[in-house]
Amino acid sequence: MTRPAIARIALNRPLRRLFDYLIPDGLELAPGQRVTVPFGRQTLTGLVVEIGVEPPPGVNLKAIKGTLESWPALPDNTFNLLTWASDYYQHPMGECLFTALPPALRRGRPAQEKADESWHPATTEAALPANAHRQVALFNAIKESPGISSSALVKSGFSRAQIRNLQQKKLIAEGAKAVTAPATKDLPAPTLSAAQQAASAQMPEHTHEFSATLLYGITGSGKTELYLHYLKTHLKANEQALVLVPEINLTPQTLARFRRYFGDRIQVWHSALNDGERLNTWLKIRNGEPVILIGTRSAVLLPFSHLRTIIVDEEHDSSYKQGEGFRYSGRDVAVYRAHLNRCPVILGSATPSLESWHNAQQGKYQLIRLEERAGNAKPPQLELLDIRSRPLEAGLSRPTLNSIKETLARGEQALVFVNRRGFAPVMMCFDCGHLEECPRCDTRLTYHRRDHAMRCHHCDYQMAASHTCPKCQSENYKPVGQGTERTEDTLAEHFPDMPIVRVDRDSTQRKGSIQAILKRVNTGEPCILVGTQMLAKGHDFPNVTLVCVVNADGGLFSVDFRAPEQMIQTLLQVSGRAGRGDKPGKVLIQTCHSDHPLLTNLCRCNYAAIADQLLAERETGALPPYRAMAIVRAEADTMQNSLQLLDTLKPMAQSPGIEIWGPLPAVIARKADRHRAQLILCSDSRSHLNRVLTQLCQHLDQARLPSSTRWVVDVDPQETG
Repeated sequence: MTRPAIARIALNRPLRRLFDYLIPDGLELAPGQRVTVPFGRQTLTGLVVEIGVEPPPGVNLKAIKGTLESWPALPDNTFNLLTWASDYYQHPMGECLFTALPPALRRGRPAQEKADESWHPATTEAALPANAHRQVALFNAIKESPGISSSALVKSGFSRAQIRNLQQKKLIAEGAKAVTAPATKDLPAPTLSAAQQAASAQMPEHTHEFSATLLYGITGSGKTELYLHYLKTHLKANEQALVLVPEINLTPQTLARFRRYFGDRIQVWHSALNDGERLNTWLKIRNGEPVILIGTRSAVLLPFSHLRTIIVDEEHDSSYKQGEGFRYSGRDVAVYRAHLNRCPVILGSATPSLESWHNAQQGKYQLIRLEERAGNAKPPQLELLDIRSRPLEAGLSRPTLNSIKETLARGEQALVFVNRRGFAPVMMCFDCGHLEECPRCDTRLTYHRRDHAMRCHHCDYQMAASHTCPKCQSENYKPVGQGTERTEDTLAEHFPDMPIVRVDRDSTQRKGSIQAILKRVNTGEPCILVGTQMLAKGHDFPNVTLVCVVNADGGLFSVDFRAPEQMIQTLLQVSGRAGRGDKPGKVLIQTCHSDHPLLTNLCRCNYAAIADQLLAERETGALPPYRAMAIVRAEADTMQNSLQLLDTLKPMAQSPGIEIWGPLPAVIARKADRHRAQLILCSDSRSHLNRVLTQLCQHLDQARLPSSTRWVVDVDPQETG
């Protein structure tokens, strides 16, 4: 009797197991292929993991209903990458595999591009009301370009609702697509300076061999030009490349520069794309079209067919680590992906992560130094401004305000860095001492004066702000500390005739807002930028000659061992916005600890020396990157339940070579009414730590935990608090 064929299927469920199904006669399957399967009373989309498995004894298996494509959605390299990531990051395989699919394919939609309508004018004149300016503009755009597509009109700023409105009025009609003109000829590779040429000569020669390169280039040294030059000279016309950027807000500037050299070959991938845009880009990648993809961390998981180069820009950035669910590091996965694809990976940063710097010191990565600014630009002059005993206005000292005034008088721009959004981080009663705290978290509410609201930046709880103390009704109830809104108001009082441009998460929520801000600043007209870390990353403002850091002391005394590294990286990155053009730059760093060794070394602008110093401290403390680390995090409705769960795990984790810290409450022990605790595991052997974590996960999967108790494993954590 012929043994029935059985396939092992992964489902998009948070379950650490796979499901066996019978393969109907005549159905050809391959790993990575999408299928439909019965699951309870539902029909779900699944991905084939394995074929020809042994049938479980005494179980009547259901049969696969059918395939959604005749080809695997995840080719071998991508499938192997995701199965490795599932094991390394201790996350259910089903959720890992489905991360590589766009939302439409996860829901079972056909893997084919949606037709894009083309529009022609149905009349020569538009009978529209005089005040219907957008509809008139839309009609004229279609009239000027008959056959223009809906997607092209949307990119031009019109909405699909406006298009349908004109269609209903019978002013436009669908028709044949316009014959597109040949694409404009790509620009040749950018011209490099002598320092850039020396760095370029050290870049990997072969795009069909694995190599890992750390490009340590100071801010303004022209790392992007090196990326462009490398792709221009090494990437063939039929090959694919991936350029990772840490955040969507960096995409517009990077995109514009790459499109100048590669035209329509450039595609994008980030969270702001709609389902249709994601599907179309995914299909181009899977079908092997020679795209150069610029994307955020999840782009590294996509099913490339001819990937020949990976570039990770700002590789140190913590945004590359996913903070919830599938907690992978986009940078580290990119390195492993390059290994699987046998292609070079280039990690670029002015402030490399200590992990990458250590790998370069150990010879695992090739180190290329680029320590001259491009063109005539010179590194900015850094100055520590001790604010002890100085009077402050919203955190700004008199010397800082005078420097801003002098900068604006010269027709230049100033940037003020405040790493807190909102108006003030706390409201306090100066009579009874009451502080407004979040009712759901162990943290205080931030005052947002624009909306007259008190908000928690951890759980999004908000309430209306009060003018009097909720406890004693005193009117001596005042905001304490400074955020971006307060700094903006103070600067507006001092410089009433000068534009103040605030850049934080609140001011850039609307679609296109960051592009509008960048366009305004890039005019070069005198203005003051006020913002958070969003301003510190990768932006090029040629007329910014002064950077003022309101408070540099936040990371000096944190409980998180990574805080000093992240503080120095942020300060050097934001300092690098100054003097990127022909004019010299200056950086004023306000601090109460001007004699601190880290800050004094910072003023020498020598990140390599600081990195060596921090690595020596990590080695003494037996901390990453000298040891592997993972955190088992638990949360429940009471702290007792969270700690109790971790207490039961601790004996199971005890093993020769494993050091255990805790269990202890998290720094913010209560967040969104959930009580959080953690158990930290360290080991000299990453493989041994991985085996212990696998055993813990298997135990937790089988344990009958209270429904309110949740747990997660965080491998290579970026935050230990």
